[in-house]
Amino acid sequence: MVRQPGGKGSLSHRMFVAIVVACASVAVAVTVAASLIYQSAFLADEHEQLAGECRTIASLLDLTEDDSALLAELELGDIRATLIAPSGEVIFDTDAEASSLESHADRPEFVSARESGSGSSERSSETLGYTSLYEAVLLDSGDVVRLSVDRAGVVAFLFQDLALLFGLALLLVGVSWVVSRWLSQRFVQPILEIDPSTGDGVAPYVELDPLVSRLNDQHDQLMHRMSEIQDAADLRREFTANVTHELKTPIASISGAAELIRDGIAQPKDVRNFAGRIYDDARRLSSLVSDILTLSKLDEAERAGTSELFEPSERVNLLAVARDVADRLAPKAAKYDVTVTVEGVSLMVRGNPRLLDELVSNLCDNAIRYNRPGGKVFVWVLPQGSRPCLRVSDTGVGIPKEAQDKVFERFYRVDKGRSRDMGGTGLGLAIVKHSAAYHGAEVRLESEVGKGTTITVSFPEA
Repeated sequence: MVRQPGGKGSLSHRMFVAIVVACASVAVAVTVAASLIYQSAFLADEHEQLAGECRTIASLLDLTEDDSALLAELELGDIRATLIAPSGEVIFDTDAEASSLESHADRPEFVSARESGSGSSERSSETLGYTSLYEAVLLDSGDVVRLSVDRAGVVAFLFQDLALLFGLALLLVGVSWVVSRWLSQRFVQPILEIDPSTGDGVAPYVELDPLVSRLNDQHDQLMHRMSEIQDAADLRREFTANVTHELKTPIASISGAAELIRDGIAQPKDVRNFAGRIYDDARRLSSLVSDILTLSKLDEAERAGTSELFEPSERVNLLAVARDVADRLAPKAAKYDVTVTVEGVSLMVRGNPRLLDELVSNLCDNAIRYNRPGGKVFVWVLPQGSRPCLRVSDTGVGIPKEAQDKVFERFYRVDKGRSRDMGGTGLGLAIVKHSAAYHGAEVRLESEVGKGTTITVSFPEA
């Protein structure tokens, strides 16, 4: 075979060009995609915050007679507030004279608010690269209050990243040159070192087969590891987003009620009601934070493969734990008109008393909250073969078949509205799942809509 002059250099050049093009393409694509995703998530979060503020202001306006005066007194920062009559005529605007503004009767957010009580929309503003967000709420008077704010759009995000892209391109060129030189020498050198005196022209390719196989195996392992890392990253992002959302709700409610009391807007007869709302939301916030901390410690214990984050394990009487939980939840059961019965035999399991108490408490709490008036909750502690077994059954609403695989996920709710009204954090069954895993136990769920739910936790032999 004739070797072309400069062939070795040609291989290095081709690898250099390929690496630069591929890395640059991926970098640009990832940057653009990340900007789009970030901008979308950013605007969604802004919509949510703006909607919360709009609802808060609407509740204030429903309590006053002079809406325009109240809006003029509020410190809204960069948020623009508009009060619109049922006809679409602008009654008041914080940024312009109402008489100079055209009718808003055809604005999407106004139409939606008139029809369903609330509405939202987005429109590109006159300023290049920015998007105007609108949230509107229908008042008891029939007027519509609308809040709007300008936020950076996709174009603005991309322009912010131009310097980063340019710097990344330069870095890629330099790194690609070094990597391509190294790779070309490494791939060619084994062939050059083969003794040509053997006369076996195909020998070089056969000799390289083990290397190729090893590289393929390493690649598969690397891809598997990357997939695990990506799944973990996705889970963390989703958990963080859910935690942020769940924390904002009680915080916004506490802030709104406290602001009404502080500013003297609340009537004296309503102060007690607002104080009760603050207390209830503070308790919900405390429960949510406590559950998040427990889950975080359980996650860390699972990743580290250790139980040192919790108190030392000890022998715990499962029946005694169940009875203590039932006594503690008796007032709640009475409030929901639910009867809780605990039966069984004393069975010892080795584990963390606090985690076992939380496991039983969350199961019983769910069984009570999602039951029917006059319903029953049965808690059994019985051996199943040689394994201690805890079973909690209720006569409640049940769980649809398609949701049964998801109820142990964090913040998953079969009926979001009903769960929030009942004060659930959405983490109870997630704590049950991870607490069971911490103790080496298995969890099994059986449910039928309209008839009830049974959850069985089977512990290892004592």
